[in-house]
Amino acid sequence: MSEGSGMMSPVTNSADMPLERIPGYDGGPLAHLPELLDEPLFWLGHLHSCVQSEEAEELLFGADYDAAEDFHRQLSRRAVWPTFTVPVTAGRLHIVYRNHEEDPGTDYLLHHPDWDRAELLAQDDGHFMGPGLSWPELTAAADNGSTGGSTTDPDSRLLLLLPAFGDAAVPAAAVGRLVVALRARTAVEDPEQLAAALLEGQGPCGPTHWTEDGDGRRVNDGSYSFRNPANGFALPAGRLARVTTALAP
Repeated sequence: MSEGSGMMSPVTNSADMPLERIPGYDGGPLAHLPELLDEPLFWLGHLHSCVQSEEAEELLFGADYDAAEDFHRQLSRRAVWPTFTVPVTAGRLHIVYRNHEEDPGTDYLLHHPDWDRAELLAQDDGHFMGPGLSWPELTAAADNGSTGGSTTDPDSRLLLLLPAFGDAAVPAAAVGRLVVALRARTAVEDPEQLAAALLEGQGPCGPTHWTEDGDGRRVNDGSYSFRNPANGFALPAGRLARVTTALAP
């Protein structure tokens, strides 16, 4: 992917019909494949980076580790890049499975129709970048009533965005919310314990502290986050501000 190239890739469905473009995102061809969300094995691989202990890994995969690994190996070999879109307060979040042979991973991008390019919020791969979402932003996107995205189910939205999340101030009710999503979309045997483990570990970045700076921008202290102004690779102030506005709960 080249953030600054300004190139746009066609998003296609299973029949290769153009649906939309993601400005500034170079790669693909992209494809909306909503049928993947009905496959329990898809979710095991998608949530893999969220587990940070052997116990959590066992809770997630159970006896299905080999099957999930094979499923995602085949998914990564597809000619198209599976793409899901979730509407937010102002714009859309795009979750793109980057099926690049030498650099596979999942990209989380935010775009608004008035922007000339999408903002990369997180990358879930061997060089994880993030988090890109706080818990309130995550749940606001999951519960957004708009039908403007390719994914309308709140439970699917929550799980799709979970790897891009990190927040040290998760409310007590979060476990119950995640349990509902895991029970609805996966076949894990103990969604209660898994939900608690996922919210405790929170992926490669771990729990991150979010604050509001003097200009109203939501920022965090993550060492690998594009939304931490202290990082040399962070989004510039103006773009941090528009991300805050777009994701406002």
